[in-house]
Amino acid sequence: MASVAKKFQPLTSARVKHKIQELTKPEAGVVYAYNKNPRNLERLGYAYKPQGYHLEKPGRSYWHKLELIISQRYISAYIRHFQNGIVISASTKEWAIKKQLYKTNDTCAYINLGRVLADRCLKSGLTEMYCDHNTNSDGNTKLNKFIKILEENGIQLKEKDRFIPPEVWDHDYESLVKD
Repeated sequence: MASVAKKFQPLTSARVKHKIQELTKPEAGVVYAYNKNPRNLERLGYAYKPQGYHLEKPGRSYWHKLELIISQRYISAYIRHFQNGIVISASTKEWAIKKQLYKTNDTCAYINLGRVLADRCLKSGLTEMYCDHNTNSDGNTKLNKFIKILEENGIQLKEKDRFIPPEVWDHDYESLVKD
C-alpha cells in the first residue's frame, strides 16, 4: 500500500511571512494602530529612567538632556539621550548657521541657535527634555534668552515623571474587602 504523504517543505522567509500575515490579519471592522516609535515608552513615562547616585549634584534622572557648550568663538547645543549619546545637535560652527550671523557668540546667535534647535527637536518628535541650567538669576543673560526661545517654540524643559506601577504590597487590602 502506497501512502500518500505530503512532501515536507522547509521553512522559507516567504512562507513564514505569509503565515505571520495570515495569523495577524485584523478582523473586519476593527481599527488597529501600530506605533513604530522606538521612544514610545519614554513618551508615555513607562521606560526605565536612570536614577544616578544620590551624591551627584546635577543628577542623572533624565531620558533626554539639553547640553550647551560655550567656547570663546562658538556655541554648541546638544540633546543627549541617556543611553545612545547625542541625538540632536546644533552649533554656530555649522556653515548654514554661521553664514546668517554677524557674530557666532552674541545674543543674536543664542536666539537663532535656540530657534534652530527647537525646530530640529520638533521635527524629530522630541518635545520634552531635562535642563539643569540655572535661569533664576538674571533675566537678560544670553542663556536665559536661549532657553526662553526654546520654550516659546514648543519645547518643554521638564520631563514627565516616570510611572511606577503599584506593587502587590502597596495596596490596602483591608479597604478593598467589604464584609
